[in-house]
Amino acid sequence: MATIAPCITVETPDEYKAYAAKLQPFAERVHVDISDGVFAPRFLLDEGQLYWPSNWKVDVHAMVSEPSKHLAKLIELKPSLIIIHAEVSEDKAKLIDQIKAAGIKAGLALLKTTVPSTVADLIEKVDHVMIFSGELGHYGGAASLMQLEKVRLIRKISPRVEIGWDGGVSVDNAYTLTQGGVDVLNSGGAIAEAADPEAVYRAMTKEINKHGVI
Repeated sequence: MATIAPCITVETPDEYKAYAAKLQPFAERVHVDISDGVFAPRFLLDEGQLYWPSNWKVDVHAMVSEPSKHLAKLIELKPSLIIIHAEVSEDKAKLIDQIKAAGIKAGLALLKTTVPSTVADLIEKVDHVMIFSGELGHYGGAASLMQLEKVRLIRKISPRVEIGWDGGVSVDNAYTLTQGGVDVLNSGGAIAEAADPEAVYRAMTKEINKHGVI
């Protein structure tokens, strides 16, 4: 069954605290972004400033050029999943092994230009592959539905891997994305910038659970 994971993409501890408080009454799985200002063109809250309620299932998306410098602290936080990017220059296989050795699920994010077949060996190792269709480090952006073709390509490499989507998730496209094979819809601005974040979350959840055809 697909799930909605609200994204926390913020720069300051006060922003984090305020938005986490808004999400706490209803969110079950949450996607937290960190950024070093290099891989993504914006500095976000770093791993040393993160915390979350014990009932949350947390995925950390590391938009950093050198994940090896961040992994130790991220592992100490014990999130459910740590996602690194296929495009970084470090030894991704080694990083994935380090994450999994700590009892944490490992994920691989693919930017729009990254073709799954070029990182097939990594896709076979991870628990989660995230198709990135947004703007690094920012809420908003459009969901490039042409990227849904990657779902088929990823499944061909690893039939049982969990597939996430980040970028432009909205009430209008949530159903299409899940029908296209996406398991986790990471929603940023549509929820964060809404007057009533919970209402939008509930509307998305209703969309992904409805039956019928596109």
